[in-house]
Amino acid sequence: RAMAAGGRGWFRALALGVSFLKCLLIPAYYSTDFEVHRNWLAITHNLPLSQWYYETTSEWTLDYPPFFAWFEYALSHIAKYFDPQMLVVENLNYTSRATIFFQRLSVIFTDTLFIYAVHECCRCINGKRAAKDILEKPTFILAVLLLWNFGLLIVDHIHFQYNGFLFGLMLLSVARLCQKRYLEGALLFAVLLHFKHIYMYVAPAYGIYLLRSYCFTANNADGSVKWRSFSFLHVTLLGLIVCLVSALSLGPFLVLGQLPQVISRLFPFKRGLCHAYWAPNFWALYNAMDKALTILGLKCNFLDATKIPKASMTGGLVQEFQHTVLPSVTPLATLICTFIAILPSVFCLWFKPQGPRGFLQCLVLCALSSFMFGWHVHEKAILLAILPLSLLSIQRAKDAGIYLILATTGHFSLFPLLFTPPELPIKILLMMLFTVYSFSSLKSLFRREKPLLNWLETIYLIQLVPLEIFCEIIFPLTHWKQLFPFVPLLLTSVYCALGITYAWLKLYISVLTERTSVRQKAE
Repeated sequence: RAMAAGGRGWFRALALGVSFLKCLLIPAYYSTDFEVHRNWLAITHNLPLSQWYYETTSEWTLDYPPFFAWFEYALSHIAKYFDPQMLVVENLNYTSRATIFFQRLSVIFTDTLFIYAVHECCRCINGKRAAKDILEKPTFILAVLLLWNFGLLIVDHIHFQYNGFLFGLMLLSVARLCQKRYLEGALLFAVLLHFKHIYMYVAPAYGIYLLRSYCFTANNADGSVKWRSFSFLHVTLLGLIVCLVSALSLGPFLVLGQLPQVISRLFPFKRGLCHAYWAPNFWALYNAMDKALTILGLKCNFLDATKIPKASMTGGLVQEFQHTVLPSVTPLATLICTFIAILPSVFCLWFKPQGPRGFLQCLVLCALSSFMFGWHVHEKAILLAILPLSLLSIQRAKDAGIYLILATTGHFSLFPLLFTPPELPIKILLMMLFTVYSFSSLKSLFRREKPLLNWLETIYLIQLVPLEIFCEIIFPLTHWKQLFPFVPLLLTSVYCALGITYAWLKLYISVLTERTSVRQKAE
C-alpha cells in the first residue's frame, strides 16, 4: 500500500523540480492579491487584535478567518528582516525587490505542507496495478497531477495567493480519513475552515462521512446503517474538536464583542452575483442568455434602449448588477440553488456507502455544485473540485474521463487572470505540458479499457485552441476591441461553463447510477 521502497527518490525529484520552477516564476506578473496580502501583513503586525477587522486604510480589508490573520502575523515577523517598509499600513501599493522576494518565497516555503499532503495521499492509493515502469504507476501519475497542477501553479506563483498550504491541509485531512484516522482528519478540516471559509462548500461531505463512518460504528449486511451502533463518545469527541478549534479562532473576538464585525467581513453580500472575471458556471450562462435576449429585444423593439443600463456586468468591476430581461438573482436564490444541487450527493454518501471513494465523490460534487450556483464565485474556486478529483482519476477510467474534461476546461478558464503579454507564452506552455501529460498518462493507465473521451468531448476540448487564438491574437487586431472589450472574457467564460456543467452532470449521473458492490457494503 505504501510507496515502493525505492519510490522516495522520484517523489523528491518531482517536489524539487516543481519548487525550482516556482523560484523561476518569482519575477512574473502579480495581481492585486499581492497588495492584499502585503496590507494584511502590515495590519496584523502594527495594530492590536481589536482593530484587525475594523482597519480600512486600504480598500483591501482583512476578510479571511482569524487563523489566516494569525498566519499573516507570524509571517510579518520574518518580513521585517526583508523590508520594514512593507509593514507600514499607510504604504499602499508598496513594492520593492525585497518585498516581492519575501512574498513569493513565503508561498513557496508554505507549499511544503502541500508536498507532504500529496505524499500522504499517494500512500493511500492501492497498488493493485503493478507497473514495471515507474512512470506508469498510479502513485507517480497522482503525484504529478497534484504537485504540478497547472491551476495551482499560476494562481499561487504568478497571480499570487496562498492556496498551496490550504489545499495541503485539505488533502492531508482526506488522507487521514482514508487511513481511518477520523479525529485527525476532522481536526485538520476544522483548522482549515478557520484559515479560509471557502472550504465550507465541502463541509457537508465531511459532516455526513464522519457521521456515517465514525459515529455509527457498524453497518447491516445490506449496507444500511445499524442504528444501534451509534457512539455517543465518538460524537462528543468530534463536537469537542469543532468547539475547541472555533473557540481558539473566534474566542478572542467574542470576548471583544466583535464577532458580528468579523462575520460581516467574511460574508460580504454587497458584492455582486459574479466576480469581476466571470467564473465559468451556471450564472455565466444565465448572464450570457440575458445579454443575448437584451440584444434580440432591442432588435425587435421589445425593449426601450434608454432604460437599459450600460454593460455593467462585463465592466470588470465588483458590484451589484440588475439583469435586463431575466429575473435578477439574489444571494438567497443562489443559496437555495446550491443547497438543492448538493443534496443528492449527500444522500448518496449516506445511503450508498462506498468508503473513501464515496466520500471523495461527494466532496467533488459539493465543490462543483457550489461553484456552479454560488454567489460571487471566483474562477479560482474550480481548483477545489479539480484537486480531489485527481485522486479519483487514477482509480477508474470513468472518473479519468471526467477529470480530463473538468481539468482542461477549468484550467483554461483561468487564462484571463494572466492578461499581460510576457505571461502569455508561460501560461500556454505550462497548460500544454500539464494537459498533454494528463491525457497521455491516464490513457496509458487505462489502455485496456475503452477510450476515456468520446468523439464529441474530444471535439469540444480541441475547440479551446481556436478560441484562445481568437481571444489572444485575432480579437486585439480588430476594431471591436474598443467597442466590446469584454468579448474575450465572455467567450472564454461561456464556452468553459458548458464543459464544466457537462462534467458536473456526468459525474452526478455516474454517482447516482452506480451500484454498490457486496464487498463495499460489507465495509
